[in-house]
Amino acid sequence: MFSIIITQIIKMLLILLVGVLCYRLKLIDDHANKGLANLLLLVVNPIVAITALQTDYSPELVTGLLISYGLAILTHLLMILISNLCIREDGNDNSAVERFAATYSNCGFIGIPLVQSILGSEGVLYLTAYMTVFNIFSWTHGLGLMTKDGSSSHEKKDFPTTIKTLLKHLCTPMIIASFLGLIFFFLQIKFPPILSDTLTYIGNMNTPLAMIIAGVSVAQTSIPAILKNKRIYLVSLIKLIVMPAILFAVLLVVRVNSTVAYTMLVAAACPCAATGTAFALKFQKNYAYSSEIYAFSTLCSLLTVPAFVFAAERLL
Repeated sequence: MFSIIITQIIKMLLILLVGVLCYRLKLIDDHANKGLANLLLLVVNPIVAITALQTDYSPELVTGLLISYGLAILTHLLMILISNLCIREDGNDNSAVERFAATYSNCGFIGIPLVQSILGSEGVLYLTAYMTVFNIFSWTHGLGLMTKDGSSSHEKKDFPTTIKTLLKHLCTPMIIASFLGLIFFFLQIKFPPILSDTLTYIGNMNTPLAMIIAGVSVAQTSIPAILKNKRIYLVSLIKLIVMPAILFAVLLVVRVNSTVAYTMLVAAACPCAATGTAFALKFQKNYAYSSEIYAFSTLCSLLTVPAFVFAAERLL
């Protein structure tokens, strides 16, 4: 499995470089990249999630899903605790951006292609549980971080103080697709072949789209400036090393299905979430700094994720 993920990482890195080149050659600008990101988040990722659940029912899969939800909730709670302990608010105007980046992983953009390549549709099925929990936490705790202080009065009025508004934020295409997929799974409703093949073709766009988008984002940052910022190293260390290491320790004690264990570990080890940059832009936080953390952690994850998979292959 380690050799598979190394091969996949190299492929993803090459596609990422294509994204960098496209930006440098002005084939894709920031506006076009946002459009590609919307296509990935709102169309491709949900289709991958719903097609992953087009599988035969088995008690083992149900058990794996329930364990995945439990581990995903535990992981996010631990991430919130560790980020609060390691990143202080005192005199740090960027604490919200840093805490969000250290807590939430890019389990959709990066997680899906990685899990799909090494674990197949069963891994993606378990990953939908992690992504559902991610969406719930990021749109509640994460949104609270970004709107806590320093937002304009206009943005504060937008904070989801009512259940109706909160539910609106939680009704993302990914969550809707995950729940629909679960309904189809339990009722064993299967798509006809022509529709199934069509959705599979669209889902196959996930990896190239995700990495081209990441490449464009990396191309817009100044690598020398990033390397001089010690705070970025701290945030990346927490996100890429500390967080997955804690989950790895939990998995060593609480033995679970190996596919579930690998999926949860890869999801937790993914780089900082692109959602943090979008939130920083909307709620008038340091958008440029958030982009720098995203770019640096994405590049570093090309080394750290295989390292954890290598360790898991020998110990889990």
